[in-house]
Amino acid sequence: MSDRAELTRPTNTGNGSGTGTCGEKDCPNVYRTAKGSFLVQGDLANAFTPPTGEGLVEIPEETLREAFRALGW
Repeated sequence: MSDRAELTRPTNTGNGSGTGTCGEKDCPNVYRTAKGSFLVQGDLANAFTPPTGEGLVEIPEETLREAFRALGW
């Protein structure tokens, strides 16, 4: 697992470029790894039981929109 400091955080940023409402707080976020994959941080969801080794998180639409905007998508 990566250290959080090694991840790019395009949402609600602590890097000053985001427009989210969380600022420096530890709230829903999308992180990009050095490998180009994504980690999502959010509230645990109980919509269904995922397979062993997987989990479900729920994040607000604005967090995904901000991540897409920050990545130029």
